[in-house]
Amino acid sequence: MKTLWHHCHAATLAHGGYSIIEDAAIVTRGGLIDWIGPLCDLPQTGIDQRVDLEGAWVTPGLIDCHTHAVFGGNRSGEFEQRLQGASYAEIAARGGGIASTVRATRAASEDQLFASALQRVQALMRDGVTTLEIKSGYGLDLASERKMLRVIRRLGEALPLTVRSTCLAAHALPAEYAGRADDYIAHVCEQMLPALANEGLMDAVDAFCEHLAFSPEQVERVFITARELGLPVKLHAEQLSPLHGSSLAARYQALSADHLEFMTEEDAIAMAEAGTVAVLLPGAFHCLRETRLPPLDILRRHGVKIALASDLNPGTSPGLSLRLMLNLGCTLFRLTPEEALAGVTLHAAMALGLGASHGSLEPGKVADFVAWRIERPAELAYWLGGELPRRVIRGGDEWSEA
Repeated sequence: MKTLWHHCHAATLAHGGYSIIEDAAIVTRGGLIDWIGPLCDLPQTGIDQRVDLEGAWVTPGLIDCHTHAVFGGNRSGEFEQRLQGASYAEIAARGGGIASTVRATRAASEDQLFASALQRVQALMRDGVTTLEIKSGYGLDLASERKMLRVIRRLGEALPLTVRSTCLAAHALPAEYAGRADDYIAHVCEQMLPALANEGLMDAVDAFCEHLAFSPEQVERVFITARELGLPVKLHAEQLSPLHGSSLAARYQALSADHLEFMTEEDAIAMAEAGTVAVLLPGAFHCLRETRLPPLDILRRHGVKIALASDLNPGTSPGLSLRLMLNLGCTLFRLTPEEALAGVTLHAAMALGLGASHGSLEPGKVADFVAWRIERPAELAYWLGGELPRRVIRGGDEWSEA
C-alpha cells in the first residue's frame, strides 16, 4: 500500500546538512520511502491513502547511537559526591563507579532489568528516537553479560524501535579479576565473545580504552577476536587521557570512536581515512564538569563525520532526552544546529553501520520520520526539555503511545 504524507516541509539530511524540501511530499510503501520531493513534482501514480501533516517540519527519526540504557540501580549518591569535589577516578577507586552498577546489575533479574530499561527507552522514544543502540558492560561475567544482552534483544522485540545490541564486556575490570587485567581480557576473548556471538545476542563489540580501564594492547586483542567473529567494533576512547585509542579503532575500521576529548590531529586523520565516525557525548562532559573540549576544528578540517548521542548511563550521563543533547552539543561543543541534527540522524546511522538504510529521508531507506510542530529545524536544538508536539512514523506507520 502506498501512503502519501503531504502538507509539510522536509529536512531530509540526505547529504549531512538540512537538505530542505519546501512543500514536500513523501510516499511510503512496505515500510520504505518510495519517493520524496516537492509536492508539485509528485509522480502521477496510485496512492492508497493520504495523510495531511498540517504544515509540520519532517526530519528523519532520531537515532541515539551510544547508550547504556540497561542497568540495575542508580548512582545519584555519586552525583552528590562529584558535586562535593570527588573525581570520576576517585569514586572508582573507592569501589564506586562502574563497579557499583555491576553489583546492582548482577543482583537484578532479567525481568527487573527489562522493566527499568523500558521506562528509560520510552522516554527517549517520546523525544522522537526511532533507532537506538544499547551496550552491555555492567555484567562483566558471562551469565550477567548474557542477561543484559537478552534484555536488549527483548526491548527491540517489544517496542516499535530499531535496537542495535553492542557487547561491552571490556568495560571495566571486575572485582574477581583485580590485578589480572590480561587474564580478564583472555576470558572475554576466549569464552565470552564467542559464546555470546554464537547465541546471536550482539551486533557489535565495544571496549573502554583508558588508564582506569584497558590499555590499547588489551583492546586490540578484543578487536582481533571481534574480527574473527565477523563483528564490527566501536571504542570508548580519549575521554580522560590521550592513549590514541581512536587511531587503534581506525586501524580496525571501527564504526565509531566515542568521547574523544583528548584526541589528536593524528587520530582525526586516521579516523577520516577509515571512515570511523566521531561520536560526541556532551551529557558526560556536562555531568563530569569537564573543561577540555573535543577538537571540533580538527574533526571538521579532516572531514570526520560527527555524531551526537545521549550516553544514557547511571553514572556520568543520566540523560533521558536526546534533544537535550542537541542543545548541549551546540552550547558546550560549539556545533551548529544543522551539525547537531545530522549528528543524531545520518551520522548516527553511520556510527551503527546503518547508513545505507537509516538516518535520512531518501528513496529506498526505512520510512522512519518525525513530523514536528515547529517553525524551523533549529528549534530541535533550541528548546531545553519538555516535549515538542510531534507525530512519529516508524516503518511507514504512525506510532502512538496508547
